[in-house]
Amino acid sequence: MRIRFLGAARQVTGSCYLLEAGGLRLLVDCGLYQEREFLDRNWASLPVPPEEVDALLLTHAHLDHSGLIPRVARSGFTGPILATRATTELAGLVLRDAGHLQEEDAAFKQRRHQHEGRRGPYPEIPLYTAAEAEAALGLFRGVGYGEPVQLNERVTVRYHDAGHILGAAMLEIAVQGEDGGSRRLVFSGDIGQWNRPLVRDPSLLETADWVVSESTYGDRDHQDDGDVADRLCEVVNRTVAAGGNLVIPTFAIERAQELMYHLSRLVWEDRIPHLLVFVDSPMAVNATEVFLRHPECLDEEAQRYLRSDRNPFAFPGLRLVRTVQESKAINRIRGTCIIMAGSGMCTGGRIKHHLEHQISRPETTVLFVGYQARGTLGRQLIEGREEVRIHGQNRRVRARLEQIHGFSAHADRSELRRWLAGFRQAPRRAFFTHGEEEVCQSLSRLAAEELGWSVEVPAYGQEVELA
Repeated sequence: MRIRFLGAARQVTGSCYLLEAGGLRLLVDCGLYQEREFLDRNWASLPVPPEEVDALLLTHAHLDHSGLIPRVARSGFTGPILATRATTELAGLVLRDAGHLQEEDAAFKQRRHQHEGRRGPYPEIPLYTAAEAEAALGLFRGVGYGEPVQLNERVTVRYHDAGHILGAAMLEIAVQGEDGGSRRLVFSGDIGQWNRPLVRDPSLLETADWVVSESTYGDRDHQDDGDVADRLCEVVNRTVAAGGNLVIPTFAIERAQELMYHLSRLVWEDRIPHLLVFVDSPMAVNATEVFLRHPECLDEEAQRYLRSDRNPFAFPGLRLVRTVQESKAINRIRGTCIIMAGSGMCTGGRIKHHLEHQISRPETTVLFVGYQARGTLGRQLIEGREEVRIHGQNRRVRARLEQIHGFSAHADRSELRRWLAGFRQAPRRAFFTHGEEEVCQSLSRLAAEELGWSVEVPAYGQEVELA
C-alpha cells in the first residue's frame, strides 16, 4: 500500500490523492487549484497514465475536489467515479458549469490580450470544455451512505456523512492483506460543523490504521459573531440605511441554500424589509432543486420547514436568476437589493461582474460568508487591499466589507479535534492536508501532543509507503 499526495498538500485547493492498494490504483478526489500561485498545476499531467487508474472515489462536489475530473477523463481515464447519489447530481451541475466558464474565460482572455497586444501566463484555451465535462459525467456511479462497495476481492469502500455540503462524505477504505489481515484507511474529505441548518452532523469513525484529515481551520476556532441570523439582519438593515446594495460572494452549493434559509426566516419574521433577493447563479438555482430531491440528506429541522408553508427556498422577494441578460439587469436597479452570486472566492463567474459595478460604491456592502483562499480576489478584499484588479482593470475599494464567520461549512479547530478524538485508538499515522502549511502544522501538533498520534504534513508529490 502506498499513497501519493497530488494536491491540497500544504495548501487548500486541488485535493487529489493516488492510492495503490489491494492490486488497484485509485484516485481519491481530483480537484481544481484555485490559489493564483498554484494555477499552473491545473495543467500538469498525472504521475501515472490516467488509463491505468482503476477508479476515482469522490468525497464531494466542490470544484477544489472534483474540478479536474473532465481533464483526467479526456486524457484516458475510463473507470467508474464513485460518489454519493446527491454528490453525483451536484457534480453534474458543477462540472457542466465549470466547462462553460472555462470556455467563456478563455474566450474573454483571448479578446482582452489581443486588444492589449500581449499574452497571459497560462494557455488561452479552456482546461476542458462543457462537452468534455458532459462526457465525464457518464462515468459517475451513485452509492448510498454506509453501503459497502466492493472494488475487487480485496478492497471495499464505505461512504460516511461528512456534514459539509449535501452529499459530502468521508471515505473508509478497507484492504484485505495477503496475510488475511485487514487494514483501514480513512479520508476525512471536508468535515462540516455540528448543529448546522440543512445537512446532518458529521459521522464519527472509530477505527483506522491511517487517517488523511483536512485542516482548513485547524489553527483556530470560528469567531463568535453571535447568532448568524442576528448578524445577517444587522448587515442587511445597515445596508438599507446606507441606500446601497448587499453583494454576497456565494458558493452555489450549501452556502446559497443556507443564506436563503436564514433570509427567508428574517423576511417571514419581518426583521428585514421585503427586498428583492437575487440568487444570480444558474448552478445555485439547480442545486436548490437537488436539495429538494434529496431530503434524506437533510436534518430534521430542514425537513420540517420544507413541509411547512414557509419554504426557505421560495419566499417573498426571492428571484432565481438564470440568464446573462437578467444578471446584467440587476446592476441597473436603484435602491437596495441583495445580490448572491458565485464564485464564493471571487475567482470567476458572475460575482466579478457585480463587484466591477459595486466595489467602488461606498454605500454598497460586500459580505463574505465563506473561506477565502490565499491569492484569491476574495482574500485580497478581506485583507484590506485599497485597490484590486477585476477583469484586467484596477478598481478602488470603497464599499463596506463585512464578514460573518458562522456560515462556514468547515469544522473549526475544536470540531476537528472532536472528530479526531472519536477514534478509539490512535492510528498508525495521520496525514494533515487541505490547509495552508502553518495551519496543517498546528493541527498536527494538536493531534500529536493531545491525542498521542504519529503525524505528518506531507509535501506536494510526496509518496508514502503504508504497508
